[in-house]
Order: sequence, then structure tokens, then C-alpha cells
Amino acid sequence: MERILERFLRYVAVDTQSDENSESQPSTAKQLNLLGMLKDDLLKLGVEATLDEYGYVMGRIPSNIGKKVPAIGFIAHVDTAPDASGANIKPQIIKEYDGGDIALKGIKGLALKPSEFPEMLHYVGQTLITTDGTTLLGADDKAGVAEIMDAVQYICAHPEFKHGEIRIGFTPDEEIGRGVVKFDVERFGADFAYTMDGGEIGELEFENFNAASAKIHIQGRNVHPGYAKGKMKNAIHIGTELNGLLPTDQRPEHTEDYEGFYHLIGFNGSVEEASMTYIIRDHDRTKFEAKKDFLRDCCKFINTKYGKGTVKAVIKDQYYNMREMVEPHYHVVEKAVKAMEMAGVKPKIQPIRGGTDGANLSFKGLPCPNIFAGGLNFHGKMEFVPLQSMEKASEVILNIISLYAG
Repeated sequence: MERILERFLRYVAVDTQSDENSESQPSTAKQLNLLGMLKDDLLKLGVEATLDEYGYVMGRIPSNIGKKVPAIGFIAHVDTAPDASGANIKPQIIKEYDGGDIALKGIKGLALKPSEFPEMLHYVGQTLITTDGTTLLGADDKAGVAEIMDAVQYICAHPEFKHGEIRIGFTPDEEIGRGVVKFDVERFGADFAYTMDGGEIGELEFENFNAASAKIHIQGRNVHPGYAKGKMKNAIHIGTELNGLLPTDQRPEHTEDYEGFYHLIGFNGSVEEASMTYIIRDHDRTKFEAKKDFLRDCCKFINTKYGKGTVKAVIKDQYYNMREMVEPHYHVVEKAVKAMEMAGVKPKIQPIRGGTDGANLSFKGLPCPNIFAGGLNFHGKMEFVPLQSMEKASEVILNIISLYAG
């Protein structure tokens, strides 16, 4: 039997970075390398599995009990974030972590430091998997993938383990907000599901941001600077002026808990024209709508000042807060809480300051809270995951299955 660490390292070795500028599904063909591997891994374990043209792997394990219980699904995404390279990952295995700095040996002088990341001290004595400082690690969400597969391996190796119908799903493109756009919930066949895509051990989430993107084009007017008075419109300056109209206390670096934000994630341009990209987030739907309206008002103000057509904004909703879809089926949260307690894990119910496939799945009719996968510092070179957290996540999966079968 393959150990969870070996499995995780095998999965992170595959580059699966998604691409938000691609129109294909999946957005990058290389994601299919891991998705095909996962389908084969399921088949080798004796699990019925398919991989469709959109990059969705679906597995099915029939019930082995004689009564009707809900079919439960477990889902994780294979892609890694575009924020940092996911190619040629060189993990470091730190056994019996001693609480000190961990040198990331791929870049001289770079280290993971408890002085900067005090949560590291929660894992003294455990085995940590880190990056070497040149790439992200990919624990988001290959830790979740490995945990699900580890639980599946256990179930297949222990026919005495009682369970109802189990569904397994692996998806592409979660990191670019398109993970389950074409996911066929009816074909998946679960009554309820869980994404294994949370952060550190104990996290349990059934609330997330309402989310939108905003792409803004600014048309300037370039004139020789020696003769520019009253004629030049510098698109760069206009863009910074527009950004300055947004409340500075509503930026990610100044918000926490249920507070929403405007996040400028891209700014490119010249005097003649510029482009800006924002993401807009808020847990409260009314405040979310107000944020979008305020950005539109700011664009109108700029157009009034500099001329019609100076600024064009395209604002698109991405996903919504799944709480309204999960709360009517609150037993899915209660089962997860009990499953963690059975594993000796203290549940930490909190809102996601981000998104998850579970949000869109919940609005597709599949209530889908989010459970910890164990990793920390996602999307960058400081990412790490404790091995023991992954092991506990796999145990929680099995406990949830047992609770529904019981």
C-alpha cells in the first residue's frame, strides 16, 4: 500500500498550473496528466472511474450495507495557482521539526521562520513538507487529492469497513474560478459532498466570499511631452487616480474575518492606454453589490472628468456565499464536526476568506462544505504542509463515511 506521503510527493511532481487567460477546459492540457494518473490510480484500486473531456475525474464505490443512506462525495482540485511556478517542484522533508528556522535551500538566505509565521510552532515534533524556495509546493490542493486517495485505498483494502455509496471527484481550474463550471452534479450522483480544500488542521467552512472580477481599460491620449499642456491624458495617472478613489481600508492587507475588500491584482500600461484588474470580495451579499456599484460610480466620475469612454469596466460575478445553500442541510456540518472530534481534531468553524469549488457546487444543488487539507501559506514559496495533518484529514474522511453509514 502506498503511504500518503509517497502519494503526495508523486502528485506534486506533476506540473498542473492553470491559466486564467486560456479559454479551453481545462485551461491547460498538462492538468490532464495528473487527472489521467488519478483515474488510473482509482481503477488499479478496483474503483469504477472515468475522465471526461472537460477534465473531471469521477469515481464510484458502491455501498456494502443493506440499507439506504445518503451518497457522500469527496472532491479536490488538481490545479495549482498561477501566482507562482508549479514546475520542477523540489520538496523538502523536515522530520521532527524542532521549532527553528527552516532553510529553503533553492535560494540562498531564504528561510521559513516562526518569527514571521508563528503557526509553524503548532507543529513542533511533526514532519513538515516545504518547498525549496523556487516554486510553490502544491498542497493546495494536492494534499486534498492525496487524502481522498489514501481514504479510498483504505476502503478498498478493508472490505469489512461499512459504508454507503461513495463518490470521488477531481477537478481542474479551481484556482482560476472555473473549477466546476461544467461539472455534472447529477452524473456525479452524491446527495451531499465535501471539498478537501481548506487550510490548517481543524478548519471547517461553509461560508465563503461573494466574488466578482473587474477588468478596466483606460484610454489615454499621448502627445509629445514638450507640447502636452491641455492635451495629454496619461492613462497611467488616470488609473492611479481611479484606484485612489477606492477606500484604502478596504484592501486585503487591512481586512480580516467577515470584512470584504477591493484587490488590485494587475496594472499594465503606458501613457496611451492602461489596463487594471481587480477582484472584489464580501461575505455579505448587500455589501458585495454595494462594492460593485461603488466601483462603477468611480468609473463614471473619471469619465465625467476626462471624457466619455476614457474608462470602460467589465465586472463579472464569479461565485456566491454558499451558506444559504448549506444551512438548510446543516447535518453535513455537524457530521464533519463529529468526524473531527472522533479523530482527536478540534474543529474550527470559520468563514473562508476566499472561494472553493464547494460554493459553486452548493448552488448547483450539491451542498458542499469545505474541510481542512492541512497546508499553510498557499500560492507561494513559503507553502508547507504537516504530514500528520494530511493523515488526520484522511481519517476524518473515513469517519464521515462511517457516520453516514451508521
